Amino acid sequence: MGTMRKSRLSLAKQDRLAEHFVTGTTARCAAALIGVNSKTAIYYFQRLREIISRQLELDTNEIFSGEIEVDESYFGGRRKGQRGRGAAGKIPVFGLLKRKGKVYTKIIPDAFSSTLMPIIQDKVVPDSIVYSDCWRGYNVLGVYGFKHYRINHSKLFADKKNHINGIENFCNQAKRHMRKFNGVPKEHFGPFLKECEWCFNNPDYQEQLRHIKQWVRLYLT
Repeated sequence: MGTMRKSRLSLAKQDRLAEHFVTGTTARCAAALIGVNSKTAIYYFQRLREIISRQLELDTNEIFSGEIEVDESYFGGRRKGQRGRGAAGKIPVFGLLKRKGKVYTKIIPDAFSSTLMPIIQDKVVPDSIVYSDCWRGYNVLGVYGFKHYRINHSKLFADKKNHINGIENFCNQAKRHMRKFNGVPKEHFGPFLKECEWCFNNPDYQEQLRHIKQWVRLYLT
């Protein structure tokens, strides 16, 4: 993302839009409440998502350890995703979640081991406990030095500590959030996904708003 153009909106209106953004109001609804053009609000919200994506890119050094859940999920479209290649019109996303901690997401071309393992190696400390379902893309986790536990979803969804409920819940939350927008264009999907990741990792609304206002003043004023 290149240099961002400054916003022509007054700082007061930018602050009000930021407040609606962190509470999950759609841009059209926020525009009506604040009294700005709906296209202006839509564009401004997209710029906020781009800023969040930029900030997350600057802070990608965090490594996960302990108990980690991994899963892939398919966003968009109406057909069920086909693992490995994904389904037509769907976007495959890989997620890692540290239990009682943060989530990390990445758009992937497919869900094969050759795609998933470099991400896991880059983000997870060796000898960590990794929970997954029975997808064959995870077959080599043990070879790479991770303690690997599988949950067989065809039989049950949780077996005491052996589950991936956390990362599945995150993906379901993200999909519910995006459904409010009647479909997210593929070219904007990345920033929407990173918004969901950032909100999950920073659940305090006041803290979210404080960060957004700081970034707005850094990039847009």
